[in-house]
Amino acid sequence: MARRAVEHELTRERIMEAARHLFITKGYRSISMRSIGQHLGYSHGSLYYHFKEKAELFYAIVIQDFHHVTLLFDQVMEGPLEPGLTRIEQLMLEFIKFGLDHPHQYEIMFMLRDEEILAYCRSEQTKCYEHFASIVRKHLREEGHPLRNNLTLPHHMFLSLNGFISNHIQGRVSFEEIKPSAIAHVQFLNYNINAG
Repeated sequence: MARRAVEHELTRERIMEAARHLFITKGYRSISMRSIGQHLGYSHGSLYYHFKEKAELFYAIVIQDFHHVTLLFDQVMEGPLEPGLTRIEQLMLEFIKFGLDHPHQYEIMFMLRDEEILAYCRSEQTKCYEHFASIVRKHLREEGHPLRNNLTLPHHMFLSLNGFISNHIQGRVSFEEIKPSAIAHVQFLNYNINAG
């Protein structure tokens, strides 16, 4: 009965959201299952009903966030185009939007440098990049683009987007605040791809 009550009151999602915030604001090493439980107003034992250890909890957060970005990429490629943007520009713009509208998630996914947790992120980062790269390559092939066989092009695009997001995420600005700058950035990238 006690476990059933805990399950209804303290969900995996609530735990993950609190842990995500604490990992970013306090650092992975300084957070324990006990401190996450205290933050939520529960004993740390209640958390173990959902996650057997802190590393499992962290990895669940990482997988959830990268899965969200993968779905976002697919939705952009299948959905309607915004006026004035190409498909690739919209793909890049949505990635920037995700980073700035979800700074805690983005920082966990791409900006934490703790060696203990990088192992959890690297495989998911690689999958995310590979998905982005496959979309870009497919689009360039379909367009008959001269650089369609350039294997490094998606990597350079991804790095440029990450740099843009990382630069603006420091100031905690929203996507809407810098949308004109973001559009200019992705159009500049696309122009240089087409000029290449």
